[in-house]
Parts: sequence; C-alpha cells; structure tokens
Amino acid sequence: MAQSQGWVKRYFKAFCKGFFVAVPVAVTFLDQVACVARVEGASMQPSLNPGGSQSSDVVLLNHWKVRNFEVQRGDIVSLVSPKNPEQKIIKRVIALEGDIVKDGGIWKRM
Repeated sequence: MAQSQGWVKRYFKAFCKGFFVAVPVAVTFLDQVACVARVEGASMQPSLNPGGSQSSDVVLLNHWKVRNFEVQRGDIVSLVSPKNPEQKIIKRVIALEGDIVKDGGIWKRM
C-alpha cells in the first residue's frame, strides 16, 4: 500500500512539473507565433467552408506575417469585428495601403 502511494505521489509531482512548463510555452506560442481558428458561415465560400452551415473549416493564423506587415493581396486575415468586439471575422485582402478601390476593381496608385 505504501509503495502504491509513493508511485502516485511521484506521478503527480512529475505531471505538475510538466504542466507548469507546458502551459506557459503553449500560451506564448499561440499568442506570438500562430494559432488555430474555426471558420463558420458563408462569408469565405467557396474557398473556406464550402459545405455551408453543415461544416466548418479550421485555419492556422500566422502572427509573424502580420507583426512584420508582410500582408499581400489575396492573403486571408482575421480581425476583430467592428460591430461586435467579442467576435473575430475572417476576410481576404483585396487592396493595400495606397490602392484605390472602385466598383469592385483595384486601381493601383502610381
């Protein structure tokens, strides 16, 4: 009986050490490097979520490119909704700073 309690105590101690190291590393990674997000709704169809409301796609969001301002036309970005700050929205970049957008087309400023 004493041996089984010693084994449980050692196992619990090892689990706690691993937990208190893994959680901060995981949180830092998800906050600074990349995170996973689920896409729901018809906004990005047919590229993402082609099945409509029956299914949802999962995407990997790269924080490094945004932090270094390496966003280009055609990239898909995630941002906080201006209407509901609790919600994130996902959109495709069609124009960059300095571009003029008119009637759905892009005219580059020279």
